[in-house]
Amino acid sequence: MTHPSETFRALHIKGDPFILFNVWDRGSAKMMQALGAKALATSSAAHAFTMGRPDGGTLTRDEALAHAQEIVSVATVPVQGDFENGFGDDPETCAETVRLAAEIGLAGICIEDTVLPGDEAYAFDLATSRIRAAAEAAKALPHDFVLTARADGILTGRYDTDEAIRRLQAFEAAGADCLYAPLPPDMDAQARMCAAVSAPVNALAAGRFTQHTLAEFAKAGVARISLGSSLARITHRAMHDAATEMMDKGAFGALGNSIGSDVIDGLLSK
Repeated sequence: MTHPSETFRALHIKGDPFILFNVWDRGSAKMMQALGAKALATSSAAHAFTMGRPDGGTLTRDEALAHAQEIVSVATVPVQGDFENGFGDDPETCAETVRLAAEIGLAGICIEDTVLPGDEAYAFDLATSRIRAAAEAAKALPHDFVLTARADGILTGRYDTDEAIRRLQAFEAAGADCLYAPLPPDMDAQARMCAAVSAPVNALAAGRFTQHTLAEFAKAGVARISLGSSLARITHRAMHDAATEMMDKGAFGALGNSIGSDVIDGLLSK
């Protein structure tokens, strides 16, 4: 029987990207599956929202593992865990996070190079050592496991595209299976990153990149497109706008745009 991580790895084809749907509870997971998602992922921001917390290092590893296990419990497709910075600064903590993630049935996780809480980037050598330890732990598992290494300095404003590429190349050499530098300046920079490494590259469909099509991501050489917290933020936007209309205007028109319960029930019953 094929392990979910093997299925997950096979989806990663440079220039033929699949969409990785980031979900935040069993209901959103089942809905995305029913609509045709080939793989799911947690989102640290979306999870934090469900806990009534802001994004950025507010979750513990135990909370992230328990949350991911809930998603895995209803998943019929591979699930990746968004595990922030691996929940610790030292390489061994990252390695232990990989082992624990594999135990609950995740097909892979991503680990970023940001010192949380905050937005400082780990020094280059430490960032690389952390990924090397995580990759060695993944390779030692009895089954396949897809490790994604994130270079978040462009996103946080801590370094530029050239440094992101340098880090992605080092992460690949350290054993990472997939590489990810969220929100480069433009699609040309995204294409540069894809061309600079041999491993598949994940791109984030958020901000200015929501204006690009799947075909444009494919042309840049992207292998995977994740959504981050975008779906969760759409949900919160709908709640925000409906509540504001009710409170400020005493009107309820926004509630008329809701999806029918028959549609939701049908998707959740699959």
